[in-house]
Amino acid sequence: MENFCKICGTKTSRHHHARMDCDYEVCSECEFIARSEADRISEAEEFGIYEMHQNAIEDQHYVDYFKRFIDRAILPFKTSEQKHALDFGSGPSPVLAEILKRDYGYTVDIYDYFYAPEKIYQGKRYDLITSTEVVEHLWNPLGAFRLFSTLMKEEAVLGVKTQFHPRNLTLFDDWHYIRDQSHVSFFTPKTMEVIAGKTGLRLVWTDEDSYSVFELRTQK
Repeated sequence: MENFCKICGTKTSRHHHARMDCDYEVCSECEFIARSEADRISEAEEFGIYEMHQNAIEDQHYVDYFKRFIDRAILPFKTSEQKHALDFGSGPSPVLAEILKRDYGYTVDIYDYFYAPEKIYQGKRYDLITSTEVVEHLWNPLGAFRLFSTLMKEEAVLGVKTQFHPRNLTLFDDWHYIRDQSHVSFFTPKTMEVIAGKTGLRLVWTDEDSYSVFELRTQK
């Protein structure tokens, strides 16, 4: 059976990871790599992985991790003085939301499929949307970016963090990021550029490692 890229629609090639005994669909056009749907873990297994995360605002290393993201992927691009934010995929402990409120004066809505499932964002638009270490968990990442674009005000910023894959299948097989069974979608800056083009966004910056910053394409 032929499979097609979830991002750009190009026919994909299948790559089997022998040690993990699972398959990945690899797109040569936009560089997106997706774990095979046949190797999807259950929601209970996925939730169990998240429950092992030990993240709290009392952990200064974790706070510093988010402050680096804010300093590099938000503050240089956030021109509007309005401060209504959505943290999409806030996790069991919404540390980034707390930092944005406590240290930067934002009002913050949170959404998380498991931990804050109310779709509080419905009918709203935001000045800032953050999504850190989230899109790699999504089986339909393009749908998430389409949602983001509908929730952004004209001068809004979307900041995303996900580790970019190494563009080499030998290196990919040894990459630590795929060992997490809940990681199913893998990107590069080129993937993000294609996603932007399909969702009404513009990719304005990436650090070529894990950070991507978007704005609405209609923004001057």
